[in-house]
Amino acid sequence: MDKEFFAHETAVIDEGCKIGAGTKIWHFSHVMTGAEIGQNCSLGQNVVVSPGVRLGKNVKVQNNVSIYTGVICDDDVFLGPSMVFTNIVNPRSRIVRRDSYVTTVVERGASIGANATIVCGNTIGRYAFIGAGAVVTRDVRPYALVVGNPARQTGWMSEYGHKLDFDPKGFAVCPESGERYRLENDTVSKISEK
Repeated sequence: MDKEFFAHETAVIDEGCKIGAGTKIWHFSHVMTGAEIGQNCSLGQNVVVSPGVRLGKNVKVQNNVSIYTGVICDDDVFLGPSMVFTNIVNPRSRIVRRDSYVTTVVERGASIGANATIVCGNTIGRYAFIGAGAVVTRDVRPYALVVGNPARQTGWMSEYGHKLDFDPKGFAVCPESGERYRLENDTVSKISEK
C-alpha cells in the first residue's frame, strides 16, 4: 500500500485495502482489508470502512459513520455525522447471514444528513439530498429532497444543494450556480451550466 494519504496515528489501516492519494483518515477510524477508498476523500473521527466497501473520489465521511460491506458510494458523496447504513434485511443475533449482505448504492454527488438511516438494498440517486434524521426505506430519485420517517420526497435540489423552485413551464435556476434544470415527467435534469 503506497502511503500517499494521511492517517492519524490512532487510525487502524488493515493490509490489503486501497486508499487513494490525498485522502485523510482521522482519529480512531478503521479501514478494513478489501475496502477501496478513492483519491481526496476525508474520513472523520471514529469511522469504520468494512471489507468490500467502495468509496469514489472526494467522498466526505463525517464523524461516527460505519460503512458496512455492501455499500458503494460514487464520487463527491457526503455522509453526515452519525448517519447509518444497514446491510442485512432481517438481522438476528443467533443467525449468521454474512453471505446475505444487500447492496446499497449512493450515486455521484448525493448528500446524506446527520443521523439519517439508509435501509439496505436501495439506491440514492445522483445529487439527491437526504435530510437529517430521515429513514430511507426505498430508492431515492436523482436530485430528490427527502425528509422524515419514513422518508418522503418534498422537493428537488440543485447540484449545489439548493432547493429548486420550478416555474409553470417546468424550469428552475440554482440561485448559487445559475445552472438551469428542467422538471419533466416527474424527473429532473440539468439542461445547461448557466
